Amino acid sequence: MDTTRNTVLGAWMAEHGYSSNSLADAVNRALERLTGRSGGLDGSSVRDWKAGRVQWPKSATRRALEDVTGLPAVALGFVPRGRSSSAPAPPQQEDPDMKRRTLVGGIAAAAATAVAPRTASPRRLGMSDVGRLQMRFAEIIASDQQHGGQLGIEQRAAALADEALNLQNAGRATQRVRNSLYASAAAFRSSAMWAAIDGRRYDSAKAHMREAQSLAEMSGDQAIKFRIWSHAGTMYRHMGRPADALAANDVARNLHLTRRDPLFACLGHARQAATLGLTGDATGVQHALGHAEDALERADAGLTRPVWMTGVRDGSELETLALAAHLRLGNFAQAEAHAHRSLTLLRPQMRRDHAINTARLAAAQLGQGDVELAVTTVMKVPADIAAQHARVTRMLREFGTALHATAPYSTAVRTWTEHAATWTTTA
Repeated sequence: MDTTRNTVLGAWMAEHGYSSNSLADAVNRALERLTGRSGGLDGSSVRDWKAGRVQWPKSATRRALEDVTGLPAVALGFVPRGRSSSAPAPPQQEDPDMKRRTLVGGIAAAAATAVAPRTASPRRLGMSDVGRLQMRFAEIIASDQQHGGQLGIEQRAAALADEALNLQNAGRATQRVRNSLYASAAAFRSSAMWAAIDGRRYDSAKAHMREAQSLAEMSGDQAIKFRIWSHAGTMYRHMGRPADALAANDVARNLHLTRRDPLFACLGHARQAATLGLTGDATGVQHALGHAEDALERADAGLTRPVWMTGVRDGSELETLALAAHLRLGNFAQAEAHAHRSLTLLRPQMRRDHAINTARLAAAQLGQGDVELAVTTVMKVPADIAAQHARVTRMLREFGTALHATAPYSTAVRTWTEHAATWTTTA
């Protein structure tokens, strides 16, 4: 038996980032969609294909492989039975029918392999296209961490979601690439959703959410599904709808991703704690935060995760959400402790979160009667964020109202009023 290596398949796998095991898994899933039964392929099956030990897989397997790759089997270097892998079949009779069949066959083979430089074939999309989108997504995350809530960030993220979708129609792609493009579009749309939430533009946020959920379902990406539903929980919490927030958080927390990776479970429990603080459920808050801390300890620090999980990995997000929960409960001393820890853990580029947690720290200090210290703290919020970030602006106004109620005739009130005038005039 001729065992000439299938270098075409090997090259295709290298280009698209498949190992033998991952390609076997993808073909098994495609087989299950086609036949209703799970395929029995493993990495050794694919290695047999690459080594030339199997030159023409079974018909169902070929169909599944073609679904995964977007190419016919012959274009992947497979050779039909009875055909030599090293030479074309010898010519038979020179009758007109044979000439016609030979011509049609030659044209079909040329179209399938797409080797002729003059062939006008659609562009081939690959993981490099996805990689470029992921770089743009990292830029959106960085802008959010710096500024947050800005309409420009929302619009830019929405435009990039459309760009990712437009790529779907720009050429041929494997199912893996198509799923990754849908996941990228969902990720951009979820960032548009978050910018709208952060800017208190809730109608826009809900519209982005619906689009993001649809794209996430098409992608099958559990991480982006988690992000969208978790954002939905935060949106409803900010809107004062705790029942809806708890329900959305439950959808995120019940994804099997949270059982596979405790870091996602940590974020789910922590956001649930923040919402339970809104309801006044002190026992529920303690339980949820305990589960979050346990999950953080169990999480594998070496795993690769989405860029938006950075704050969860370093513990700053858990401290931030614990701060929000205890502040809502009126546990001001505990809130202050979490505020200090969060501000220590937050990375310097996360200016929006620094501003929010500084305002919360001031509220916790004011709640304990430390009026002068609270005013000193709140004045550390950068003026540009105070003036331009809707959520921070609201928090500072709430601080001013609480300050007037706590110490209406103090010099601290005058100090704060004069300071606030410097950013309210530019808001």
